[in-house]
Amino acid sequence: MMNARTVMLVLSLIVGLLSHSVNAQEALLLRPGKVFDGTEMRDAWVVLIRGDRIAAAGPYDQVQSPRGARIVELPGLTLLPGLIEGHSHLLLHPYDETPWTDQVLYESLGQRIARGVVHAEKTLMAGITTERDLGTEGAGYGDVGLKEAIELGVIPGPRLIVTTRAIVATGSYNPKGAPELSLPKGAEEADGHDDLIRITRDQIGRGADWVKIYADYRWGPGGTNRPSFTEQELRLVVDVAESSGRHVVAHANSVEAIRRSVMAGVKTIEHGDEADREVLQLMAERDVALCPTVAASDAIMQYRGWRKGVDSEPERIRQKKASFRLALEVGVPICFGGDVGVFAHGDNVRELELMVEYGMTPLAAVRAATSGNATILELDDRGEVREGLLADLIAVRGDPTANISALREVVMVMKGGVFYKSP
Repeated sequence: MMNARTVMLVLSLIVGLLSHSVNAQEALLLRPGKVFDGTEMRDAWVVLIRGDRIAAAGPYDQVQSPRGARIVELPGLTLLPGLIEGHSHLLLHPYDETPWTDQVLYESLGQRIARGVVHAEKTLMAGITTERDLGTEGAGYGDVGLKEAIELGVIPGPRLIVTTRAIVATGSYNPKGAPELSLPKGAEEADGHDDLIRITRDQIGRGADWVKIYADYRWGPGGTNRPSFTEQELRLVVDVAESSGRHVVAHANSVEAIRRSVMAGVKTIEHGDEADREVLQLMAERDVALCPTVAASDAIMQYRGWRKGVDSEPERIRQKKASFRLALEVGVPICFGGDVGVFAHGDNVRELELMVEYGMTPLAAVRAATSGNATILELDDRGEVREGLLADLIAVRGDPTANISALREVVMVMKGGVFYKSP
């Protein structure tokens, strides 16, 4: 018979063997044709995964494969970080299917959530492993519920950064009807010191990761963009959000609204259609990023009858191109985010293709969608292929740093070390 000490030794050996076996089973070695590490393309690299993290990444002769590790060959494919989308609306669907106003007024919350579930999966399958959702547009706190369902594994989808209802000035936002009617809005109205503090805190308390505010809207004479909040009001929202460890994102198109937002301390400007050199230089100096949403403008103009490639470019498109190129010229950080929801979810790469068409290099565009957005959104655990970061990875056919449309050929999607699309 074995004595107690011998029994303990045997048990220890068994536990050790089992532990080694489990670790070996958890180890996964990816061997692609190339690796884009978030900054540059690497040849003859492999990536080792353990659990939900990257355990090692580097030249194949410098990364050892643990005994029993599963080896996944990805010949001819480019492995890169999962894409990070900076401006989306999971609870909207394309406006040529149903106008925005009709979605807000007539679609039930249940229908919109059901659509959001489908949109989340399409987004992930398109290689977007992290997505910032910038407003539910009348669907309450549905984005918080979607985020929770994804995190619990109830539904597949990207890691979500949510803003809930967004904040607008009274009288500025849509839908609008007869002046005697008070229609439901696509965001939450707030004004002045006490109201803005209360609503900012309330949205944070209900799950907002960022706070979104509409610094201007088309409520000026003739439907022109005009500021909707003073600089002091914007700064108040920033102060409240920052004190909770969160940042503010501003919808802003007019030069004055952009200037006020930047001076108030917002972190990203959405759209920026009318930005001039002076205000873009201010953004660059203060390291405020621009999310240009060029794909949304392109889609809306086509919905209105513009035949791209046949008709001359509408003024809105010419203006968009000019402001985007100027932003590149002065060195404004560019956020990848197309306002998807205006156009189809899963077609997110449309924004990157247009950014390249408008003057950005494919390499810069891929950086913007990976390490660039990780920096802008302060996500220090993703956006690169590097030891210790989340194993959020995709594999595509071709080289997206040479041809950005290669990002449409997604062959593999991994999030947190789990395959959602197997090669």
